[in-house]
Amino acid sequence: MKKIFLYLVWLVAALLMVILVIPAQAQDPGFTDNFDDPNPPAETVKLIFIHHSTGENWLTDGYGNLGRELGENNYFVSDTNYGWGPDSIGDRTDIPNWTEWFRSGNTPTYMNALFNESRQNSSYTRNLSDPGGENEIIMFKSCFPNSDLGGNPDDPPGTYEDMTVSGAKYVYNEILKHFATRPDKLFIVITAPPLSDPTNAANARAFNNWLVNDWLAENNYPYNNVAVFDFYNVLTAKDAHHWYQDGQIQHVVTNWNTLYYPSDDDHPSAKGSRKATDEFIPLLNIFYNRWASSGTSNLPPATLAAPTISIPQVSVPSGTVGLVADFDSLTPSLEAYWDEATSTLLTCTPASDSAYSGASALKIDFDVSAGSWSTCVLSYDNAQDWSTGSGLSFYIHASQAGIPYNVLLYTGLLDNTEAYVFSAETLEDSAGGWVLVEIPWANFIRASWESDSGAAFDQTDNVLSFAFGLDGLANANNTGTLWVDNVSLLGLETAPEPQPEPDGGSGLPCLGSVLLSLCFIVLVFLLRLKV
Repeated sequence: MKKIFLYLVWLVAALLMVILVIPAQAQDPGFTDNFDDPNPPAETVKLIFIHHSTGENWLTDGYGNLGRELGENNYFVSDTNYGWGPDSIGDRTDIPNWTEWFRSGNTPTYMNALFNESRQNSSYTRNLSDPGGENEIIMFKSCFPNSDLGGNPDDPPGTYEDMTVSGAKYVYNEILKHFATRPDKLFIVITAPPLSDPTNAANARAFNNWLVNDWLAENNYPYNNVAVFDFYNVLTAKDAHHWYQDGQIQHVVTNWNTLYYPSDDDHPSAKGSRKATDEFIPLLNIFYNRWASSGTSNLPPATLAAPTISIPQVSVPSGTVGLVADFDSLTPSLEAYWDEATSTLLTCTPASDSAYSGASALKIDFDVSAGSWSTCVLSYDNAQDWSTGSGLSFYIHASQAGIPYNVLLYTGLLDNTEAYVFSAETLEDSAGGWVLVEIPWANFIRASWESDSGAAFDQTDNVLSFAFGLDGLANANNTGTLWVDNVSLLGLETAPEPQPEPDGGSGLPCLGSVLLSLCFIVLVFLLRLKV
């Protein structure tokens, strides 16, 4: 009888341990089986790396060993270097150059070449056979001079590309709009390595922390096809890491912002490069597995819904509180302007050949010379109060995807206006039909050609006009047609609806609680029986 009693006590105790321990482990973000998977892909995946000399060293056998290690993790690796690609685009990998790669009229040409490249441009072991098809993973990195960023650590995103904190943030916000059109590709940002010179080291640190921690969140980015590896941070100190440790991704930052692993110059040493390899590979596997399981990796871009052209920096509210222009009965005064010193042509007028609703939409035909500009302006006789809205929305249809355009707001006095700009690019869906664009006020930034450039739009009660601008490309004309309809003010955001209880809101106790209570009752009964 005593043995049976002891057996029952031990059985109940074991059951209590199961109830108490297993849920705690499942809630631990480091519990790998239920969360991130650092294991290599089961099948060979094609990857291409855009880089220059530091990336070449990182890939090379006997230096950083990255190419060989990637192969051992089932990645078929190709790479670009100086002289690669159409227009030798491989020569240009500084931060301001990424908009040429990913947000220019030549982007379709560059991406076609990049996705189909399968050659090596650096020396590393590649034992895997080419599985065929396009590159699925796009890694890209700027070299160490790009850690010499001007400005201040907390500067907000600007309105054009340059080697400052604000200019760099602008670039990455812009190229994110292209990444949103290709959820079938995985884009891996490799931060630029640090410099030995501490002059602008605090700016480099702040910018790279922004990339890792804030970039995607500020833009409410909806997909799992973009990730960041902080190569910069890993190379700043022995105890600085960006790795998968203790069952979770850790970004460990120290007080050092300069290069801890120098060679004869600011190229990271072999030791530093190998440290980066060891920390990067498990993270890449996690990034890949997240993306592959997200449901977008196997879908062609044309079949993916694109709910908005803008990637907003704040939450996008739903609904509208006021129609601004429908180009049927409601059309502000309309006028076209362009650089008359060039061969630029622009017409903008309500037309009935395509409309989202009603009989007409604003049709903008344009052929803008390289480096030139044009603007279709809709003006009011008196300043408008748009403070009841939280942003601007409209529907857009385009002759083709990839057309860069601007939306402008003009405020102030008639003889002293201020211009605020939001830049976008037509997506695949807009070429086949109508797409809704929603732009919160916070995304309109004071124009770069004016004083106080980069300031946020805050004059919602004093709007004189709004406009659609088409600029020439860097080395080619910007040509096509846009249709715009139902320009409206976005509605103010409302409080989120209450969420149900974690158990579904049924009001019934969870199974674990019932079993726990039952076990204690049985245990008390057995102890009393013993007595």
